Formats: sequence, C-alpha cells, structure tokens
Amino acid sequence: MIELVIDARRKDLGGFEVGRVLPFHSHRMVGPFIFLDQMGPAEFAPGADAINVRPHPHIGLSTLTYLFEGEIMHHDNLGYNQVIRPGEVNWMTAGKGIVHSERTDPLKRSLGGRMHGMQAWVALPEEAEEIDPSFHHLGEDAQPAYENGGLFARLVAGEAYGARASAPVSSPLFYVHWELQPGVRTTPPAGAGAGGMSERALFVAKGSIEVGDRTFHEGQMIVLEPTAEPTITAITAATVMVLGGEPVGQRLIWWNFVASSQARIDQAKADWKAGRMALPSEDDLEFIPLPEEPAPRPTDPV
Repeated sequence: MIELVIDARRKDLGGFEVGRVLPFHSHRMVGPFIFLDQMGPAEFAPGADAINVRPHPHIGLSTLTYLFEGEIMHHDNLGYNQVIRPGEVNWMTAGKGIVHSERTDPLKRSLGGRMHGMQAWVALPEEAEEIDPSFHHLGEDAQPAYENGGLFARLVAGEAYGARASAPVSSPLFYVHWELQPGVRTTPPAGAGAGGMSERALFVAKGSIEVGDRTFHEGQMIVLEPTAEPTITAITAATVMVLGGEPVGQRLIWWNFVASSQARIDQAKADWKAGRMALPSEDDLEFIPLPEEPAPRPTDPV
C-alpha cells in the first residue's frame, strides 16, 4: 500500500532550518503539490534573526503557509501586510507574477520563541498559470474541523471527508492537519479505487505513526499507492499533514518559479533581473537577487 518513503532533507537557510520534502528526485509532485517544506521546529533566542526572507518573486503557483507554533509577517506587492498565526492559512496565488517577503515581527523577534509550520506550493493548472495574482488570509473558522476520541482534524484546503475549506483552490486537492493521541486509529481521504483522489501522501511533522505494519517518524513522507486504503495508528502523540489531489501535468521548477514551459521560466528570470516586478511597498529596501546559473533547488522556505 506504500509506493515510496521520502525523508526530509535538512537545509540551513542562515540560522533557520527547514526539512525539504518535495520536490524529490524520483517523485517530483503529489497531485498538484510541487514543493513542501517543514519549517523548524526551532527555538529562537530573544533578539535572534528568526524568519527573515527578503522580497522574492513567484509565478505559476499558489503558496500555502500553515503554522503549528509561532507567527510570520507577510508583505506582498499587492499591498497586503498580514500576520499569520497557528491554525490560520495564508493562501497566495502568484499566477502571472507576485513578489512577497516573510519576516518575524520586530517585537516577536525581541521576545524569541518557538517556530514550527509547513510551507507548500501548489502548481496551477495550465489555464490558470497566467491569472492575476491574489492573496487570501483565512482564519480558523474558515476551515472545517473535527475532534473526537483523541483525534483532531482540520481541513486546511480543498475537499475531503465531505467538507470543503475556504481557500480558493484551482484544481482538485486536499490538505488536512491531524493531531493524534497515542493509540488513535484513522484513515486518509479515499484513494482512486474508492472514487477519491489519485495521488495521496502523509507527512509526519511530529511523533510516530504506523501504516500497515511499518512505523514512520518525524520528517518522513509516506506516498500511498493510488488504491490503498490504509489504517493509520498513532504510536506516540503525532502531528501529521495529509495531502493529495489530481495531477495537473508536468511542471518545471527553477528557484521560485513554476511553469509548464521553459520559455515562461526564462521570461520570469529576465523580468526579475531587470527590475520589472515591483517590490512590496512596506518592504522595498532589499530583495533576493536572481541566482547565478545553474540554479540550485529552491532554498527559501517560501
């Protein structure tokens, strides 16, 4: 019932570590999810730099930021300045192009504290790759939730378990946050054989779970076979992100750009290098330069 197991690769982003899960060399995407990072967990000392991602561009995708602990301040060139806190969703659709930054608020930085969350990129279907950019901040009440018998589940985006979240997704997908107490048993959304999504995966953000007769730990993604209907058992208290959807087709990813053609990637490179993409008005004193060729895999959490 398990197609592949992916271990997150730890990346130091200058005093802050992420666990990079997607893209993976032999499994680039899960449904439309083309990028997945676990941010932290980390404990910042008072006065530490914490999250300090300078303005940078995106095309051809939506970013989804979701936190378990801490907070991040978002600025973008549409004029949105928004703090995100645990249980909330920042859903930013780049479309034909957007520029944003993510920082730790100066007051929060002075106090220090915990940071733990997830950053996902969702590739847009071809007909939506060039739509106008947009930003949506969604509070906890915009996301269906369920709690019973040691299981807490929140539908962060898409449709699952007969419910629909408020994030304005562009293709069939689901993204679910589970909190499991030891011994709790549950199941992911249905697979292809039961009329559900054709691609699904589980990411263990904290603790340990059992899938079938195998145990998995923090930092591991379990990619399920399309028709598998496994039972998931929490070995310890566990935080799990469950994600999946329908494929949108092959995509290229270069730095922060996602597109269905190399020509579009090249145009985005030229636009950023030439300064044709405006910086956020509230954060326009610096930016991340275009990487020198050949580009690395994405190195920023957003």
